[in-house]
Amino acid sequence: MQKVIERILNLLAFLLTAERPVTADEIRHTVAGYDRDNDAAFHRTFERDKAILRRLGIPIEREATDVFEVEFGYVVDHAAYGLDDPGLSDDERAALALAVQAVGFGGRPAGHEGLMKLGGAAGSLAGTQLGADIGSHGDSLDTTFAAISERRILSFTYHGKARRIEPYGLVHRRGHWYVIGRETTTDRTKVYRLDRAGAPTAGDQASAFVRPQGFNASEAVLDRPWETGEDDLVAHVAFDGDVAWIAQRELGPSVELVESSDGSLEARIGVNSPDAFIAWIVGFEDKAEILAPGELRDRFLDHVGGSM
Repeated sequence: MQKVIERILNLLAFLLTAERPVTADEIRHTVAGYDRDNDAAFHRTFERDKAILRRLGIPIEREATDVFEVEFGYVVDHAAYGLDDPGLSDDERAALALAVQAVGFGGRPAGHEGLMKLGGAAGSLAGTQLGADIGSHGDSLDTTFAAISERRILSFTYHGKARRIEPYGLVHRRGHWYVIGRETTTDRTKVYRLDRAGAPTAGDQASAFVRPQGFNASEAVLDRPWETGEDDLVAHVAFDGDVAWIAQRELGPSVELVESSDGSLEARIGVNSPDAFIAWIVGFEDKAEILAPGELRDRFLDHVGGSM
């Protein structure tokens, strides 16, 4: 995803600085990120990038490069591209600042320069713990998002097995990205964590499936799946300070919580499905510890040991 954004920004910068229409061939050999050896790959990528910029409201026009109209190139009309001062209120600028903080590349929030051009942020967001890092798995996210948007079959390995799914949506939870889709071999809709999957590839055929009407990706990744089951346990769990805010948010107001002065948290959580609960705890890696009951702690340790 990061490479795609960088290439599109490079394309826009080149068009804005050019004082004449530039041909596709000039773009291909000047703008970083385009395939210079494969004609089909270049044209496919270039057409997609133009469509993205136009959907964003950037007026890319095709004009003749000379009076004889033999050759054509591309140009951005500066007058149509520029924006008037939007006159944002403090509340609106604060909302934009939160949105900027919510997405990062390689662990770093992006977009602060653009925010300053719109008047800066109202108030301080120092220490705000938000974020969906798309830098470390940018290529996988790019491929997965494109497959979802264009309804292409997505293939990857997961737990050592080859998978082919109809990808319906992406969800970010607890610092991880999940893709939800119907597995073609089992006809079951499943959830896969992207950082545990092999490099995904998208099929050649667009519109290869129909997404179920009313499908909601967020609802497919249950907030508290351990609450559905036959068991009746109360788990005593300790969370480190840097993940306590995540645990508190996801556990909800009904869970008994005790916060320490160092920011760490202890919680007593009703568990009806131990396997689902363990799968949730694993997402915190070494930042969470099941203290009791012993049987649940042992199952967790067996699970972690067996997956190493």
